[in-house]
Amino acid sequence: MASAVHAPSTRRFGFRGRIGGTQSPSRGHEMTALTGNCLCGRVSWSSLGPVTHNLVCHCEDCRRATSSPFTAFVRLKPESVVRTGDVNHFESSRGTQRRFCRNWGTRVYFRSEKWPGAIRIHAATLDDGIDCLPTAQVVLRSRTSWLEGPHALPGCRDFDAPPKDAVP
Repeated sequence: MASAVHAPSTRRFGFRGRIGGTQSPSRGHEMTALTGNCLCGRVSWSSLGPVTHNLVCHCEDCRRATSSPFTAFVRLKPESVVRTGDVNHFESSRGTQRRFCRNWGTRVYFRSEKWPGAIRIHAATLDDGIDCLPTAQVVLRSRTSWLEGPHALPGCRDFDAPPKDAVP
């Protein structure tokens, strides 16, 4: 049964040391300094350690939990991550906890008993996430069929006006 629970305001997963330097999150097991936060900024996180995976998930749970056709994660070792701010957690399936900002509801990360040595941070929360290039996709059997061609759709750089070729 799914349930929402409030988690403590500060959580240390074992991070030690000062955050410094930057490297691409897609570079494998090198030491990488990353930071991120939720939409309102009340929940933030930092990590200094290897990125063990950088992937896109197409499973139904991830799609429904994020209201999007897929979600991108950066998998880190829990001891390399520090989180500050109030989060709630939701047990979306047995042994899987999804953590989100109490204020705006931004999904920040999830943990699962299936992978006890991993924390999966949502790439959308990365401060420099726009340059985060996934290295793999998972659960392709659930991939939304229309994802094959969005790059060919009319578009615009900002959200000020609809694309010229868009149908109202």
